[in-house]
Amino acid sequence: MPVSDAHSNRRSLLLGAAAILGAPPALAASDPYVGSPFRRLTEAEWRRRLPPVAFAILRQEDTERPGSSPLLHEKRSGTYHCLGCDLPLFRSAWKYDSRTGWPSFYTAIPGALGFKTDWLIGVARTEYHCARCLGHHGHRFNDGPRPTGLRYCSNGFALRFQPA
Repeated sequence: MPVSDAHSNRRSLLLGAAAILGAPPALAASDPYVGSPFRRLTEAEWRRRLPPVAFAILRQEDTERPGSSPLLHEKRSGTYHCLGCDLPLFRSAWKYDSRTGWPSFYTAIPGALGFKTDWLIGVARTEYHCARCLGHHGHRFNDGPRPTGLRYCSNGFALRFQPA
């Protein structure tokens, strides 16, 4: 089975299981994006819409190399949007230098993200995705700064920066 088919089948299986077992906030019955046209796009359509590195991250849950995103050093005021569907996810005021090699934020725009447990590396991590298109963006950790103590470790190639 091609890698993209395997990832597509894995995503469908996980989303179906989440619906049965009690979906995370982005997949709940009250989900404002349940009818989003972005959720109906095929993997082939996503591949045509996105640059290869963004497709690998957003649709196949890949991770960019640390230090490779130009957004790592972005200092202007503005908003970070999902590259897949343009939903605003983070404000520049919430960005900080985590010294990890990935753009990091200590909070997100309410309702913009969904979460699931990721066991890909053998330990539980909290994966987060765009609530509208379900594109993978990164992981949330409990080692961030005040006021939240959270670190949203983001793949910069899955984001679009909109200057203020």
